Amino acid sequence: MREVVIAGVGSTPFGRLAGVPIEQVAVRAAAAALADAGIERERIGAVYLGNFISGPLNGKEVLAGLVADQLGLPNVPCTKVEGACASGGIAFRHAWLAVASGLCDAALVVGVETMTHAPTSATTAALNCAMDNENDGPSGLTFPGLFGLAWRQHAQRHGTTREQVSAVVRKNKGNGLRNPLAQMGAELTDEQIAGSASICDPLQLYDCCPTSDGAAAVVVVAKGLSTGLPRLPIDVLAAIQTRGSARIAGHPDLCSFDATVSAARRAYETAGVSPADVDVCELHDCFSIAEVIDSEDLGLVPRGHGGGWAAEGRTAVGGDVAINPSGGLLAKGHPVGATGIGQLYEVVHQLRGTHPNQVAGATVGMTHNLGGTGVACTVSLLRRSDA
Repeated sequence: MREVVIAGVGSTPFGRLAGVPIEQVAVRAAAAALADAGIERERIGAVYLGNFISGPLNGKEVLAGLVADQLGLPNVPCTKVEGACASGGIAFRHAWLAVASGLCDAALVVGVETMTHAPTSATTAALNCAMDNENDGPSGLTFPGLFGLAWRQHAQRHGTTREQVSAVVRKNKGNGLRNPLAQMGAELTDEQIAGSASICDPLQLYDCCPTSDGAAAVVVVAKGLSTGLPRLPIDVLAAIQTRGSARIAGHPDLCSFDATVSAARRAYETAGVSPADVDVCELHDCFSIAEVIDSEDLGLVPRGHGGGWAAEGRTAVGGDVAINPSGGLLAKGHPVGATGIGQLYEVVHQLRGTHPNQVAGATVGMTHNLGGTGVACTVSLLRRSDA
């Protein structure tokens, strides 16, 4: 397998992009990534596009081909990739595989979703397609319900408090104020968080990521062919995908997601690094308690201490390990198919030293994208090529 680098990145803001067709949102991010990479479009040998619910919400599929056509790319394979909330991360892994295996020398990855135009009922129904509706559907349980249960178990086992989980919200919303692409940055107090609308006890409104539109894109290139690029190439050390249970009852423990634990372990082994080497991580905080659990599953925080570390400032920029300095899903937003690629965009800028909320001296970065009830997970590790 050949070594692979990220040569270019691009992104739209995440938020409300009213009136812009979904393929145009994707084209904006993709064109920015191609310009950032500084390579001719004729060099792109494959396109992978992460998207989850464009069919039910927009009546549009075959998005990869639509986007490639509007970009004027050559007649190359164009594949739409679906893996619920992990769609973007999976699309990236496919592009990495295509380049690493020698099938092509450069590939474009795009993630896109537009959701804010649809009624809440339609969006909820579409997102619930990420569940095993044959088995879990009759219970009426939605994703806030799942993570509400996870929070209760984590609190019972580890003593995790409302104040500790609120620290995650305050950190990420505050980080969002420093990110011009973020949808909902804010300076919040514990009282405001605890007093916001109840969604699914103990989850309050500010514990939940917002509905979002947006797109992000990256260009991956074989490292041996990356000389002369205008930007610092970022090495892809690992791009791992794993499977967890598609059913809520299939999880032996709601305080941990097996797919994340397995993906992280394989990523560290493949990259030859340890959790202590990670300077910055963009992880899947679809709900505040998800960051607590994910940080522990990734080995970045000791088991049971995710909430405590957040409250102590150890996961803030300048702490032990910076988690979600972009604002994460809680503040940046969660346009589902775009999220995994948006995380890569953020980490690439961190490793280049060009992020608006920069982690000083960041050398190794991680992204984590989790789909459905934990049925699909990707973990990627990146490093500055001059490190």
